[in-house]
Amino acid sequence: MTDHELHERAKAAAERAYAPYSSFLVGAALLDRDGRVWEGVNVENASYPLGVCAERAAIARAVSEAGRRPGDFEAIAITASPCGGCRQWLVEFRLDRVVYTDNHGAIVTRAPDDLLPDTFEL
Repeated sequence: MTDHELHERAKAAAERAYAPYSSFLVGAALLDRDGRVWEGVNVENASYPLGVCAERAAIARAVSEAGRRPGDFEAIAITASPCGGCRQWLVEFRLDRVVYTDNHGAIVTRAPDDLLPDTFEL
């Protein structure tokens, strides 16, 4: 699957997001090394810190439904730049690349380590 196709899957997923407070719909499409795509969306909550980002939802789904682990993923496409917390998730799950829409509307591809230099690891 190309990065463009993966990003199109993320855009389609974003339409299912639950964002009644911000109206900022975010979708993610996570490609595992077996070729399966796991979709996730942001889910907001009135208590803002309790919301879930799209990329974390996609990773959690792959872990809970198929037992996926760090290193099992090739790429993720996101309809927005990942937040700091999600950047840590992307580094920890050892994705090869992150495809996202930047603040100017351009689709860019970066390595997780480029998005979060000097990452925290246990």
